[in-house]
Amino acid sequence: MAEHGLGERLRFYKGDFFKDPLPKVDVLIMGHILHDWDLPQKQMLLAKAYDALPSGGALIVYDAIIDDERKQNTFGLLMSLNMLIETPGGFDYTGADCKSWMQSAGFRNLRVEPLVGPESMVVGIK
Repeated sequence: MAEHGLGERLRFYKGDFFKDPLPKVDVLIMGHILHDWDLPQKQMLLAKAYDALPSGGALIVYDAIIDDERKQNTFGLLMSLNMLIETPGGFDYTGADCKSWMQSAGFRNLRVEPLVGPESMVVGIK
């Protein structure tokens, strides 16, 4: 962070996002978080993020997001199977799924952006 001049602009917070309030910041990032949990827990975390952000704040969710047709991202599909085996209720999801959950939490201007490899991010604005 310091090398890129971001030392004063970027901060990491420790805590338990199920028990502790989320920090009041302009941007929250959930990377490889939502796929660990069942749907009600995913929805609760998204609502908690919405509540923590100011108007105009952004949530970025990234995972091995499955393409909406469920035909292209083999890694994401296999990761979803892995999550079903390793967790009580976790599963990977499509960009359309995530956008729908985020919209239900109140987010707007939703978009899916491909990243490197099998990763994508869903961005929403409060």
